[in-house]
Amino acid sequence: MQARLFHLHTLSALHCGTGQSAGVVDLPIARARATKLPIVPGSSLRGVLRQQVVDANLEDAEAAETLFGPKTIGGDRDSFAGALSIGDAHLLALPVRCLAGIVSYVTAPFILRRYARDLTRTGAALPALPRAPAADEAIAVPESVNLVNRKLVLEDLDLTAREDASLKVWATRIAQTAHPGAAESQEDVVARFALLPDSIMDFLAETATEIRARIAIDPETGTVREGALWYEENLPAETLLWGLYTISASNNRDDPRSEADLMDAMPSPDTLLQLGGKAGVGRGLARFLIEEEER
Repeated sequence: MQARLFHLHTLSALHCGTGQSAGVVDLPIARARATKLPIVPGSSLRGVLRQQVVDANLEDAEAAETLFGPKTIGGDRDSFAGALSIGDAHLLALPVRCLAGIVSYVTAPFILRRYARDLTRTGAALPALPRAPAADEAIAVPESVNLVNRKLVLEDLDLTAREDASLKVWATRIAQTAHPGAAESQEDVVARFALLPDSIMDFLAETATEIRARIAIDPETGTVREGALWYEENLPAETLLWGLYTISASNNRDDPRSEADLMDAMPSPDTLLQLGGKAGVGRGLARFLIEEEER
């Protein structure tokens, strides 16, 4: 059983929530408890992926059950564990409003180190990580479109920036993974990639998400229903996330396939998913990306 990486690229605002909150935001997004960084829970991915496998393997009724396990659980002697194990998707790069270049795709040394650690689990050869920025500076790629007089201005933060070619190597690798075969999209990401101190990234991960006010209309009066105003938090469109998944040999005695055979039943390398809540208002469109050679 080999660890593999998947990536998510959000195409619209994404709300994978945790229920109501006592804070200012009524419906916050899911976050890792220790780091408070946004995540997309593996449970949110698993159910959507199961339906994708069903739709992609209409002539192979056993594929979804072998990968995900039977829908019924309990003491049934025919129950078995699914061959697919998928973890949470972690924040890799957050799009943040920028004074120059419209938007900057920001990450932090803590995030990049965790990403590199997971990449090594897949057997990938990695370049050296860029040196971490000082507490009051940012690192930009050479010829970044986000810099003004060697300053990176994000939201209301004004940071002195230095350029680092090693960051461009990582930005290029991430952009190629997120936009395989799309040179212009890759160049767009690379030109706007920046590395921030962990403390500033932590601040932006809390404050630079998208907050939307929602209302409910009373069908009888055509006006806002009394008390029906609430605020929802979303990951913004163009956010990049990554996670790990594994596939083992089949545990289904009626469908004893190998790991390689089950990989063939997985969704295509670039699959459009509808994740989280608020699908009726266009939220949660995301690309699920796995490596072509793995698929």
